[in-house]
Amino acid sequence: MKNLIFLMFLVPAIAFANNQQGNPTLDAISAALGAGDVNALSKYLADNVEISIQDKEQVYPKAKAVEVLKGFFDANKPKTFAQVHKGQSRENSDQYCIGNLTATAGNYRVYLYLKVNGNNISIQEMRFDKE
Repeated sequence: MKNLIFLMFLVPAIAFANNQQGNPTLDAISAALGAGDVNALSKYLADNVEISIQDKEQVYPKAKAVEVLKGFFDANKPKTFAQVHKGQSRENSDQYCIGNLTATAGNYRVYLYLKVNGNNISIQEMRFDKE
């Protein structure tokens, strides 16, 4: 009986602790956004990425997406990026993140949609809205 009670408290505690740990991929993406590191971001870009900057929205192949992001970061040198909200879609294991990017040319609200396929996570959509 003591073992059963112990397990009843241990399993939820372990599950809670695991949920509190960060997502290493999302943490790496966040760090890359804060640094304006397009090379690091490119590792996580899908083959085709939807990028929206100030309501200019387009789907780009990965190579062109890298150019677009480089141009954006050159014009808006990032200072910091802070995650505000993150979660997982109900239908599948895809993830999203909403954060604030502080840049030299102003502040942006950033929306990310990440496709999860097994252990691989790829950025499907990125949106930068000026605040």
